[in-house]
Amino acid sequence: MTKNHGNSIKNDKQYEGLRKKGMSKERAAKIANSKGASKRGGKNSSNKSSS
Repeated sequence: MTKNHGNSIKNDKQYEGLRKKGMSKERAAKIANSKGASKRGGKNSSNKSSS
């Protein structure tokens, strides 16, 4: 279960994932709150490249 980070964080699950990767609180919050972040490398991104 994800922790509630308050009203300022829209996507707590994504925020926690970014913080675990070592991202700063400020940057993780900006990404988690941005519109369409998962499409641009947010929580659903993968490191796979297509050949």
